[in-house]
Amino acid sequence: MLRESLAADLIVELPNAVRLQRLVQTLREYFNCGAVGLLRLDEDSLRPVAAVGLVHEALGRRFVIAQHPRLAAIMASREPTWFEPDSRLPDPYDGLLETALHEPLAVHDCMGVSLYVEGQAWGVVTLDALQTGTFDAAAREELKHCTLQIEAALRVTRLEQENRSLRLTRSDVPELRMPGQEGEILGQSAVMHQLLNELDVLADSELPVLLLGETGVGKELFARRLHRLSRRSHKPLVQVNCAALPESLAESELFGHVKGAFSGAGSDRAGRFDAANGGTLFLDEVGELPLSVQAKLLRTLQNGEIQRLGADKPLHVDVRIIAATNRHLPDSIRQGLFRADLYHRLSVYPLPIPPLRERGDDVLMLAGRFLELNRSRLGLRGLRLSAAAERALLAYHWPGNVRELEHVISRAALKQLSRGESRNLILTLEPQVLDLDSGQAAEQATAPVAPSSSQGMSTLPLSETVDACQRQAIVNALQACGNNWASAARSLQVDPSNLHKLAKRLRLK
Repeated sequence: MLRESLAADLIVELPNAVRLQRLVQTLREYFNCGAVGLLRLDEDSLRPVAAVGLVHEALGRRFVIAQHPRLAAIMASREPTWFEPDSRLPDPYDGLLETALHEPLAVHDCMGVSLYVEGQAWGVVTLDALQTGTFDAAAREELKHCTLQIEAALRVTRLEQENRSLRLTRSDVPELRMPGQEGEILGQSAVMHQLLNELDVLADSELPVLLLGETGVGKELFARRLHRLSRRSHKPLVQVNCAALPESLAESELFGHVKGAFSGAGSDRAGRFDAANGGTLFLDEVGELPLSVQAKLLRTLQNGEIQRLGADKPLHVDVRIIAATNRHLPDSIRQGLFRADLYHRLSVYPLPIPPLRERGDDVLMLAGRFLELNRSRLGLRGLRLSAAAERALLAYHWPGNVRELEHVISRAALKQLSRGESRNLILTLEPQVLDLDSGQAAEQATAPVAPSSSQGMSTLPLSETVDACQRQAIVNALQACGNNWASAARSLQVDPSNLHKLAKRLRLK
C-alpha cells in the first residue's frame, strides 16, 4: 500500500515542493508517527526540505552532522537505523514535534535511512514518534523496502531542477552554482516565492539591478544570489560599502589611481572595477556616494570605461552593476544629493526586498535557523520557542528586520542560559526573554502596513492579509483574556472548537 502510494506520485506532474511534501505526509500517515523529515545533505550539514509534524521553525534549522550523533549514524549506513527508546544519544528533534508544542517533550522512538541519488549521498529521511514501540521490526522492514521509491521521487525532483538549470546555462559558463551553497535565503511566503522567481529570471540578463529595502532585510544575500545564478558566476563578485568610503578616497577606491596622482600615491593601484572585471560589482548603500564620484560612475555605465585617477587614457571594463540602497533616491535627487541621470541608469530594473513584517511565517523559519546556530554555539541539548514566544515574534513589527531577529534570538538564548538552567535540558524561550515591547508589537502589528512608495514595496496577497488580521485578532483576544482560550472565543464571538482549528491553521498553537 505504501509503495503503491509513493509510486503513484511519480507519474503525476507536480511542483517539486508539493511532491516532496506529499512524500513526507504519506510516510507519516502510513507509519502513524508524530513527524517525518526529509533532509538534504549540504556539505557538512543536513537541511530540511520537507517536513510534517514538526514546528514551523524547524524548517529553518541546519543540523551539522558532527554535532548530531543520530543523524551521523543514519548517514553512515545504507540500511534503516532504529534507536532504542532508552538510547542516550540526543535526538535533534527533541522538543520540536508539534504535539510537544506546549512542553519540551523528548522524542521516544525514532528511525531513519540514508538516501542516495545516482550513487551519491543525497540526505536522509527521519521518522519520529512520542509513543515507544511505534517502529517495530515490521515498520523498519517496510521502510527498507520503500527506500527505492523515496529515492526515485528525489531523482524526478533532481531531473526537473537540472532541466530548469540547463535553460539558464550558457556555453561560456563552466559551472552553474545552485542556491544554498553560500548565503542561503530562507522563506516560503508568497512574497518571497515571487521575489525569488523574479531574481532567477533577472539573473540571466546583463541589466543593472537596484535592490531596494529597509536596513536588515539582507540585500547582500540577494545580490550574491543574482551573481551566483548569472553567466558571470565563475568570475568575481566584488562588494563595495559606499557608506564606508571616505569622500577623499572614494574615486581612487572605485577606479584606481596611477603613481603620483596625489600625495602618498607611490605606485599604480587598481580599483574595485578592475577587480570585478568580467564579473559583478555590488555597490551597497549607493545613495551615499559623493556627487563627484557619481559623475564618473555614470560615465562608466554609459560607455564601459574607467579612468584611473591621474591617468590620461581610459580603460575598458566589462562589469555588471548591482546596487542597493535603503534610501528613497527620488527624495535624494530633489535634495541635490543624487544625480537623476545616474538613478535612471542604475534603476533599469528596481527590485524591492520585502521587510520581515510582510513575510508572514517566514519569521519562524528564520528564527529556527538562529535557534540552531545558538544551540550549537552554546553547547545546548535543545533550544526552542514556546507557543507564546512564536505569537510574540509574529506580532512584532521588526523595524530592524532579519538582522534584528538574529540579535533577539541570540540575546534571549544567552539570557535564558544565564538564569542557571542546565545545558543538558531543552531550553524554551518565553516572550519575556525575547525582550520585545509587547505593547508596541501589538500596536504595530494591528496597524495597516502600507507599501513604501520610497522603495516600491508590493501589496500583500489578500489571503495573507486576511491571515495576518485574524492572527492578530486572536493574539489580542488572548492577551486581554489572560491566555484563556474559552474567554477569547467568547470575546471574538466564535465557537471554541472553531477558534482552536483556526489558531492551528495560523500556527498560533
